[in-house]
Amino acid sequence: MIISIGSKNPAKIKAVLSMIDETRDELVAVDVSSGVADQPFSDEETIQGAINRAWASLEETRSEMGIGLEGGVTKTAYGLMLCNWGALVKEGEKPIIAGGARIPIPKEVEARLLQGEELGPIMADFTQRLNVSKREGAIGVFTNNKLTRSQMFEHIISMLFGQCDYQSKDA
Repeated sequence: MIISIGSKNPAKIKAVLSMIDETRDELVAVDVSSGVADQPFSDEETIQGAINRAWASLEETRSEMGIGLEGGVTKTAYGLMLCNWGALVKEGEKPIIAGGARIPIPKEVEARLLQGEELGPIMADFTQRLNVSKREGAIGVFTNNKLTRSQMFEHIISMLFGQCDYQSKDA
């Protein structure tokens, strides 16, 4: 089966590759727009970004299955939290969605997000390292690498594929 992912981010690609059978499946990564703000600011916007990426990858590659993964932040009574969502789409079917881990964002990072900055550049300043989003991600930084961005997305991919398998057995 040809599976597409709507991103060329290595952490996202690694997550999908860890969950597919490379002897049967081929993964095609394409750089597509999420169709939402560069810094999604709610679960709804982050979900929509994942769905948009999944459909765009499917359309661009004509694959059998499209995957979209999107990270964002969401406001809660306890402050801003990281949020992460994924979507799996197939032609003619409704999107399957799944969400990932939540963790509070430190106040110094939250303040900059609320001023309109994007998490990626903030994390580069915060850690003094470039491309955090392509490696451990903010989740890795804030958990001292107990959970990396790729591992978090693996969890989401597992839930997406599990739901897809469940729906397929009932069809």
